[in-house]
Amino acid sequence: MRKTLRMTAAIALGAVAALGGGASAQATGSPALEAPTVGFLAGSSVRFDPTASSALDVRAFARIRWHGRRFATASGENVDVRVSPAYGSDPRLAQQWADFFASLIHGPELHLLTAYIAPLDEVQILCQGEALGCYWSNRLVMVGDSSGGIPPASVAAHEYGHHVANNRVNSPWRAIDWGTKRWASYMNVCTRTGQGTAFPGDEGADYTLNPGEAFAETYRVLNETQAGLPLSWPIVDRSFIPDANALQAVRDDVLQPWTVPATQTIRVRFAPHQRVWSRKLVTRLDGQLSAQIGGSNDLQLLGGGRSLAPATWTATGGKALEYQLCGLRSVSVRVTRFGGPRSLTLRLSLP
Repeated sequence: MRKTLRMTAAIALGAVAALGGGASAQATGSPALEAPTVGFLAGSSVRFDPTASSALDVRAFARIRWHGRRFATASGENVDVRVSPAYGSDPRLAQQWADFFASLIHGPELHLLTAYIAPLDEVQILCQGEALGCYWSNRLVMVGDSSGGIPPASVAAHEYGHHVANNRVNSPWRAIDWGTKRWASYMNVCTRTGQGTAFPGDEGADYTLNPGEAFAETYRVLNETQAGLPLSWPIVDRSFIPDANALQAVRDDVLQPWTVPATQTIRVRFAPHQRVWSRKLVTRLDGQLSAQIGGSNDLQLLGGGRSLAPATWTATGGKALEYQLCGLRSVSVRVTRFGGPRSLTLRLSLP
């Protein structure tokens, strides 16, 4: 499914598993490129072989004389779709796939996508593994027919989830490995990673606990839910099954991407004889928090009944601190005054 950004590994969607023991299209003759519909997003039972991952075969791309181009969609957007000659040269089906990608919940990342659609044998060469699809750096490779009974639009929706994550920011982590900012925070990916129950970027033994894969599956489920289809969850661990809040977090991350920390300036005013000022901060998102204050005063960050980060002197004579929020949904910042003005400026940066 996911490709590392440096093109080091193809991520397998899974080994082919025929529903009810059905045969692959390849076994019965030439494949037929299927026209995608939202109804094809219905889930299937899929078996996965994460050990089948290796490098994307770039030279194999060059050997295929792809049919396609950048298509204008019904929504007025443009999507680059390339189809293997094994499916023929009718541009209308490539157009339908372009319209399909535009029908998914998406943002400005859509115009960056190049989708390659090929029969199973070519996909497995391109992805170098027993895969129905793979993704790397704005390139999406997938089957165009129901290989093993798996609807191709289900593959497409999952892979597009990786495309979304590849074009989102979740600093200080990579969204393609951890998931997008709001979703990863809600699903406590940072805390779970520390506890050893989530493994960002793992495409081996702990593939099913990889939050990057869980995000892509949640994105698929979000589109299924929008189409009124029942939830299916065949790929990753059930601990990642999304509830309504998780689905909303993904929707928000797609349509209103998080980009940079929010900064705010607070005027701290001490009453006569007051030495300690504090304020509770709501921290819904994981990430980097920083605080800075001028003057010869002490600055502390508190959470869970303890001090979280020591403050250090700045070059200008004030105090500053940094802390990586991980699962904490509220903290307190405390300023202790040791003389000087009773009015100070506190600068905060929150994810």
